[in-house]
Amino acid sequence: MTMLALGLMSGTSLDGVDAALVSTDGVTVESTGAALTRPYDDDLRERLRSVLGGAGPVAEIEAELTRFHADVVAELLAAAGLERAAVDVIGFHGHTILHRPERRRTWQIGDGALLARLTGIPVVNDFRSNDVLAGGQGAPLVPVFHRALAAGIARPVAVLNLGGVGNVTWIGEDDGLLAFDTGPGNALIDDWALTHTGRPVDHGGVLAAAGTVQAERVERFGQHGYFTQVPPKSLDRDDFQALARDLVADLSPADGAATLTAFTARAVARAAEHFPRPAGRWLVCGGGRHNPVLMAALAAELRVPVEKVEVLGWDGDALEAQAFAYLAVRSLRGLPQTFPETTGAPRELCGGCFHARG
Repeated sequence: MTMLALGLMSGTSLDGVDAALVSTDGVTVESTGAALTRPYDDDLRERLRSVLGGAGPVAEIEAELTRFHADVVAELLAAAGLERAAVDVIGFHGHTILHRPERRRTWQIGDGALLARLTGIPVVNDFRSNDVLAGGQGAPLVPVFHRALAAGIARPVAVLNLGGVGNVTWIGEDDGLLAFDTGPGNALIDDWALTHTGRPVDHGGVLAAAGTVQAERVERFGQHGYFTQVPPKSLDRDDFQALARDLVADLSPADGAATLTAFTARAVARAAEHFPRPAGRWLVCGGGRHNPVLMAALAAELRVPVEKVEVLGWDGDALEAQAFAYLAVRSLRGLPQTFPETTGAPRELCGGCFHARG
C-alpha cells in the first residue's frame, strides 16, 4: 500500500532542517513531492553545537529542536497545500550528538512522542539504535533508498552524500550494495570558514579558490588509518578534527580552506579503493555539491564523471529527508533498512520507534 510520508533531516553540518514528501510503499518510490529547508538561526546552531558529545543541557535543547521540527512540518504542509490528515507518517531523524558504534552507542536527539503530539501525525524516529545495539555501525542508512531511486541506471554507480560527514553508496549490476562513511564531508571546511571568516560555510568555495593546496599535507592526511579499514565503517562528525587542525593550523585562511577541501576529495578517492568494481559514474548530493572547488577536486581524484544528482532529476538538497520518509514506511512494514554490506550488521535489520499521533 502506498503511503504519503514526510521526512525530516537535521544533518551533521548544522545548517538546518530539510523536509520532504514521498509517496512510497517502502519498496519503490512512486513519486517525490514538495520539499524545503529551514535554516537554523545562529543561536540555535550554537546551542546544538554546545551539546555535541552529549554534554550540557541536552533535554532542553532536544525539546527546542523538536518544536523547531514541528514548525517545519507545518511550513511544508502549507507549502504543499495539504492538511495533516493527508500524511500517513513522519520519519524524524533528529540530530546526532554522539556516534560511537564501537561502544554500541548512538544518540540522535529529538522527541518523537512530542513531535507526534505537536503535529497530530504518527512519527517514526530513532532509526539507528537497533542496528548499533546489534553490532552494526548504524550508518549510513540511506543506501536502500539510493538503490530504489537508481532503478534503471547503469551500474556500477556510486552515490556520494557530502554533508558534514561524507558517505557513499556503491550499487552493483546485481543490485548489490556497499556503503560506508568516506571521511570528512563539509565539516572541516565549514569549521575553518567559521573560525576565519565568521561565516559557517565557504560559499561557492570562494575562500578555497583563493588558496593553494599544500600537497604534502594532503598526502599525510590520506595516510590516516581509517582509510585502510575495511567497510562497512562510520564516523562521528569530529573524528578528523584533531588531525586536520594539526595539519593546517599554521596556514593562511585561503590555503587552509584549499587544503581542507583537498582532504575531503582525497578521502573519497581512498574510499573508492574498497569497491568490488570501479564505479563508472559518481552522483553527488548534499551541500558539498554546491562547492565547485570541491566538485573539481573530486573529479580530479576520481577521474570519472562526477555529477550532481540533479542530472537525473533528483533533488540533492532533499534526498536525505526523502530517505527518512521512505525508511519510516519501511519501518511500519517491518522491512529491513540496514544490511551487513551497509552497516556491518550481523543480519538484515529493521529499525525505528513508532509514536502514535497525539
